[in-house]
Amino acid sequence: MNTNRKIWVTVALCVGFALLMLAGLMNKLSQPRILTEYELREYGAMVLDKPRRFSDFELVTHGGEPFTRESLVGKWTLLFPGFTQCPDICPTTLATLHRLVDVLDEDEKKDVQVVMLTVDPERDTEEKLAAYVPYFNPDFIGVTGNPYQILNLATQLSVVYAKVPTGGDDYTMDHSGNVVIINPRGDYHGFFRPPFEEGAMRVAWRSLVRTFKG
Repeated sequence: MNTNRKIWVTVALCVGFALLMLAGLMNKLSQPRILTEYELREYGAMVLDKPRRFSDFELVTHGGEPFTRESLVGKWTLLFPGFTQCPDICPTTLATLHRLVDVLDEDEKKDVQVVMLTVDPERDTEEKLAAYVPYFNPDFIGVTGNPYQILNLATQLSVVYAKVPTGGDDYTMDHSGNVVIINPRGDYHGFFRPPFEEGAMRVAWRSLVRTFKG
């Protein structure tokens, strides 16, 4: 083998090795980052020491389908308590959740659902939710139903809310602003606390998915 050929072979091997190392690095960087408990908190995710099982409930989606505990089994659920006449926090949070899931790949999207549980069932009928929730994302699910069933579920998820009169027969709703995280076993896993930033939430959620022992 002449000198020039040896040089080209050496260069080719070096380039090949460099490309292999680069491919390995890119693959590593593309994998979900595994966060420590402290890092999860820094990213806004508070995880329960032991996921909490809650009792059955019977509610209904904005499409008229039954929504029960079984509706939470098999995928991750991000549940936000809100109401359609909320002036700021609710639409802002739903828009953030849309941005969170919009850039997920197709397999990831299959593993997560976003639910808005109304805290104002007196006004938020199926029809009202159907005109409101899909505006933010057609795959989002609005849930309403019997006020006592909603209160029971909300209490088990540490969600608090109250009616606040604003004059005459009008009122608004004060409510918790957390986004509840429910794991694929249908158990209360933790929550995201505000203020919400979709990038941080996405990193934390991917870490939870990667480390979940179903």
